Amino acid sequence: MSVIAADRKPASDRKPASDRKLTRAAASSDRRFAAISHALLILWSVIVIVPMLWVLMSSFKSTGEILSSPFSLPDHWRFENYANAWTDANIGKYFLNSVIVVVSALILVMLLGAMCAYVLARFEFPGRRLIYYVMLAGLTFPVFLAIVPLFFQLQNFGLLNTRPGLILTYVAFALPFTMFFLYSFFRSLPHDVYEAALIDGAGDWRAFFQVMLPMARPGMAAVAIFNFLGLWNQFLLPVALNTDQDKWVLTQGMAAYASSQVYDIDYGALFAAIVVTVVPVLIVYCVFQRRIAGSVSQGTFR
Repeated sequence: MSVIAADRKPASDRKPASDRKLTRAAASSDRRFAAISHALLILWSVIVIVPMLWVLMSSFKSTGEILSSPFSLPDHWRFENYANAWTDANIGKYFLNSVIVVVSALILVMLLGAMCAYVLARFEFPGRRLIYYVMLAGLTFPVFLAIVPLFFQLQNFGLLNTRPGLILTYVAFALPFTMFFLYSFFRSLPHDVYEAALIDGAGDWRAFFQVMLPMARPGMAAVAIFNFLGLWNQFLLPVALNTDQDKWVLTQGMAAYASSQVYDIDYGALFAAIVVTVVPVLIVYCVFQRRIAGSVSQGTFR
């Protein structure tokens, strides 16, 4: 009897029946929430993945197969659709133009955005708060409202229908977001490291490029991915500011190819061109998606 009594918990340590009921109710609620969340995620995944797989499968079919049996596997895998899209639709030339414009704009906007965010986050000077909020206001400005002023401005500078003009336009519209995103990263970096670099003889430029910028690498990688996705898929700016067909980017070429064939459309080549357009974005995202998951944070002015 003494052993049994010793194993029993004191009455003060026992949870009341009401608390146990609340615990069970909370656990049941968590399970229901998890089940609903997983069901919604599965549904969303199906909505996103199934059309992508259908486009990929259709890119290996002929037009007749796509129209007669759109959801069946191809009877004959037509890899020549990609060759036709690359040559007949000039997708290769437009792809090269997109790479030149987007990569150049990405390098410039990352460099300028990092420098701007670093100065606003680490240094105190008059007008700092005003500059921050003016840059932040650029995020709220709709792109289509700036098309007409941009058109005449680039025309006056002789940059209309040129790659440099399109690159500078991309940089201008991506800079506020880049600064806003990187501001919190530079704000959170330890000031002691910067002071140690200065004591070791490094100037402001060397401390930024060799000490502070490498420490903000996760944020740089995340914002670079977001900028790449936005610039690669940009359509309105190139259509309005880049009407020279030899300098068209991929989105312009795709739109022109889809509309030029009217009723005699080679759907297999069209879907192949879509795959060529989407694959670089998927590759970049799949390679760096962990950077996005670990680096998204809010930029706040302090």
